[in-house]
Amino acid sequence: FAASDGDDGLGGAAGAFVDGDTAARARAAGVDLDRALATFSSGSACEALGAVVRTGPTDTNVLDLHLLWRP
Repeated sequence: FAASDGDDGLGGAAGAFVDGDTAARARAAGVDLDRALATFSSGSACEALGAVVRTGPTDTNVLDLHLLWRP
């Protein structure tokens, strides 16, 4: 589970959606995910992939966003 107040970090985003196809989409778009993670710029990488989630401020941070992962 994860929580967001709708405006996490400096970019004004609540987070990003990534899935099993994200790495392939990044390669096709010329986005270097390893570099993005190493330089703490995953927000820019997700923005380039159209994966950023913008909800606007929710003024709360009480698990208003739930994520479930199944291997």
